[in-house]
Amino acid sequence: MVEKLLKGPTRYYLWLLSLLVFIGVAGTAYIYQLRTGLGVTGMSRDVSWGLYISQFTYFVGVAASAVMLVLPAYFHHYKKFKRMIIFGEFMAISAVVMCMLFIVADMGQPQRMLNVILHPTPNSVMFFDMLVLFGYLVLNVLIGWVTLEAERLDVEPPYWVKYLVYLSIIWAFSIHTVTAFLYAGLPGRHLWLTAVLAGRFLASAFCSGPAILLLLVLAVKRMTGFDPGQDALKTLTKIITYAMCINVFLFFCEVFTAFYSGIPGHQHPLVFLFAGHDGHMSWVTPWMWACGCLAFASLALLIPPALRDNMNILPWALAMLIAASWIDKGLGLIIGGFSPNVFETLTPYAPTGSEILITLGVYAVGLLILSLLWKIAIGVKKEAGTFELH
Repeated sequence: MVEKLLKGPTRYYLWLLSLLVFIGVAGTAYIYQLRTGLGVTGMSRDVSWGLYISQFTYFVGVAASAVMLVLPAYFHHYKKFKRMIIFGEFMAISAVVMCMLFIVADMGQPQRMLNVILHPTPNSVMFFDMLVLFGYLVLNVLIGWVTLEAERLDVEPPYWVKYLVYLSIIWAFSIHTVTAFLYAGLPGRHLWLTAVLAGRFLASAFCSGPAILLLLVLAVKRMTGFDPGQDALKTLTKIITYAMCINVFLFFCEVFTAFYSGIPGHQHPLVFLFAGHDGHMSWVTPWMWACGCLAFASLALLIPPALRDNMNILPWALAMLIAASWIDKGLGLIIGGFSPNVFETLTPYAPTGSEILITLGVYAVGLLILSLLWKIAIGVKKEAGTFELH
């Protein structure tokens, strides 16, 4: 199936070349960080997690979101998702690889990651996070490749694949739950110290991840004519809408708990994110207000069926939802967790140019892997006659 990568239009090769060039430029920035140290980032003693960890957190959710296709197809026999499942599994592979690269970038000295393997500590949440991420990557590679090969040969996948699929469904919930425990188990960080953080993570993942997948599938449909099926698109859009409603509801549960209880420590991070602290306004405040506006605007377009099913409006609604969830989880979560600190003082944090360039380089690696895997999937579907044109 790898030979499918060698056939494509000129724009396909130009796209791959542009990604490789950008990865090379970002790689130079990473080598500079590796030689100079994490001092080139905006992180400090008081703010020990920054843009890298926020993106790691976000893309763990994107990886876990493949379960929103797999679960209905295998548990509820919703066959209309079968045409898109392979794209979700391959997106999960690229997302997990990105997560691992963000951890490498954040470690400063990547060889330190060997300590997790050479000196395992089962009481460490990071140890389990590494295990579940690597396990999820292996599961998606095996399931995706074997099922695609079976589709190419026009045969049923081996019986053992179904058991791996069932395991991957449980595993998908575990990877983001364990990631939430990395935050929720830290005392003194009031924004994170909440029992519903895992629920918020999963709700955010199950709306933003499928939204990204759906936008990409719509782009592939426009470029190649691949039709995932109108019923499948409508069903996935409903799942996205419900998940986003739950995500917003859980956020307001946090707001109610913080302000009705009158506990200052729980109020300060939220006040800081939306109004600053002690007269100090943060650069992230306008982003958080934009997040709120985008979240409500996306729901206004997704909840009414007439607007949700309109293929001209849907991409805009999905884009707004993705932007809102990225700001909330990719910026507000980290900055709000560290500000104010345990001494009720502020240590400003803003990502530097090096951080942003390296982050964009990891994005480029993810897009490269995704492009290659989806190219193989589309080629196999065309060869097998399962590539239905719109």
